[in-house]
Amino acid sequence: MAMYFKRFSPSKTLLSFLNQQVRSFARDPFPNKLTHYLHRAKLIDSIRLALRSNCPDSVNPLLQTRLLDSFVVANALRSAPSADSAVSFIENLKQVPNFEHSQHTLFVFATVLAKFKRNDELKALIGDIKVGNFNNVKVSFMNLLFWYSTAGDLEEVLNTWEEYKSEENHISTEAYNIVMGLYAEKGMDFEAVEAFRGMIDQGAIPNSRTYTILIEHLVRLEKLDAAMEVFTLLPSMRIKRTLKQFSILIEGFAGGERFDVVKSLLKEMREDGKLPGRALRVCLERMKEAGFVNETDEFLVEMVPDRRIKCISCCEDSSDDEEDEDDVNEGVDVNEGVDVHMVKLKPWLDPKALANALKEWSPEVVAILEDVKFVWTGRLVSKVLRNFSSAETAWNFFCWVASQPGFTHDIYTVQRMMTLLARHGNVELVDKLISKIRREGMRLPFSTIRLLIEFYGISKNADAALKVFCDYRTLCGHISKFNLMLLYSSLLRALTKCRRDSDALNVLDEMILNGTCPDIQTFSGLIYHFALQGDIKTVQQLFLMVRQNGMEPEAYMYKLLIHAYCKCQRAALAYRVFEDMRNSNLMPDAPTKDLLVKSLWQEGRRKEAVTVEERYEETDGVLPLSLRGHLWTVSSEDLTRVYSIYSDSVTASA
Repeated sequence: MAMYFKRFSPSKTLLSFLNQQVRSFARDPFPNKLTHYLHRAKLIDSIRLALRSNCPDSVNPLLQTRLLDSFVVANALRSAPSADSAVSFIENLKQVPNFEHSQHTLFVFATVLAKFKRNDELKALIGDIKVGNFNNVKVSFMNLLFWYSTAGDLEEVLNTWEEYKSEENHISTEAYNIVMGLYAEKGMDFEAVEAFRGMIDQGAIPNSRTYTILIEHLVRLEKLDAAMEVFTLLPSMRIKRTLKQFSILIEGFAGGERFDVVKSLLKEMREDGKLPGRALRVCLERMKEAGFVNETDEFLVEMVPDRRIKCISCCEDSSDDEEDEDDVNEGVDVNEGVDVHMVKLKPWLDPKALANALKEWSPEVVAILEDVKFVWTGRLVSKVLRNFSSAETAWNFFCWVASQPGFTHDIYTVQRMMTLLARHGNVELVDKLISKIRREGMRLPFSTIRLLIEFYGISKNADAALKVFCDYRTLCGHISKFNLMLLYSSLLRALTKCRRDSDALNVLDEMILNGTCPDIQTFSGLIYHFALQGDIKTVQQLFLMVRQNGMEPEAYMYKLLIHAYCKCQRAALAYRVFEDMRNSNLMPDAPTKDLLVKSLWQEGRRKEAVTVEERYEETDGVLPLSLRGHLWTVSSEDLTRVYSIYSDSVTASA
């Protein structure tokens, strides 16, 4: 079994490699990337249909075209209806003499095998990759963790996990997510909690997916209020709340007929600028039947499938007669021999690949795009905009699509365009869109205002960030005191990125005078910034402000300050911070202690270095591996609170 897949990719000889090059360059290349994309899309759709036919060999004629490459194969494989059809497709590829598997095709094939729980074939494929039967294709620990977890193979996941930890110094958040998620899926509740604790104790920062796993686990345990409590904490930790998190909670509360909470979640979803997925349709229809008509109608309309989008079929394309003799399909009808028996599929469309194909925006590309007659929906336009790397191309597309029949920009497409422009520092065009929003009476989601300010910080446009902040009331209306604090925090972070220190301090004073108190993360970010500048006076003032606002500096704040002073070669100040930390009955983590000792030695302060080591020995040589928290975003208190909610809920359900 270990060599089952070896025959799929025989070693290439020099002659076959040269033949492949000759075949690739024998004809003129495509006139542009969009033409190439469209021909690929047509071939992918034909293969998708063939994989669903009753005749396994119907795919063979489709493989005899120079269009066949790893991109086409990977995308066709991804929509394979079964593992058998995927294996058959891979088997048929061995008849294509010049096709060679890539990292992409093998990753997708392994994922399909894992999805359909074909564990023996999956292990055989992995074995062949490891022994080099696929040339330069490599497999990483993350690949293995993903495949084995998708296949539900806990034993292999844990074996890989132990090997990963023994060979790598830094374990990624996503690796923890995979282990934690599989434990939760298998009903190993306490192990899932311990995986989360291990993540935060080791210094990995939980991300949106971590909290999605945690919330889903709590909902599965019928701990809906605990799941909601964690969800409400996410903004304070600067974690983006995702559509999947909203969907999990809405389904959970709708299942318990707690429609008042669902109503609140729908309101928050709208304020966050989220469009509900179609999977929520059943829940919302049930809620509508319960009398919540106004709250659900707007979303239900968005979920109705667009009837303009037709299913693909196996009819012959009449345009073949108009193509010249150098047709990229080399005269092969892409639907030849396909017996689909009324199989209906939506046309294949990859927003990322389409955005890449539109990079070279020109009148020729526009003409082709108009001839294709894509059905442009708000969702599709938003997805395409998200994948543009060039703000200029995105703007050209944004303006062009506005004139297409049946399409009108909504707040979702406008906000997507605005954030992309802000990230690239295109203030003038953002201002144009803001004027459009005001003219048309639109309201921007609060989350978009924050993103604009933060992206202006990244693009070093402090004045633009200040202007957006000053205009927030007219752009998104009234916001809560908590959201105002988050907005101030984003502005302060943007100003420090732009080195506008005096403006940052003025905004901080204004914030406090207006009765809005910064949270500990905001103070930590400011203290770290000014410590790096060597501005000791401001750092001391900020420490005083922390206490004046009823907070105590936490261990992570002290850690940041020690690191900042050591970086600017002020080890004596770092030592004083260490002493203050000790007086507060706190200790740094092991890496911070080591950095402090090293910096003290380098600056000739041997006595202080020895004192730090002695204090360390007083703790019996035990220090935390990493203190919980992250600069500007997550406090130690927040992480501890989430862990307590999770742990207590699992314990109560045992």
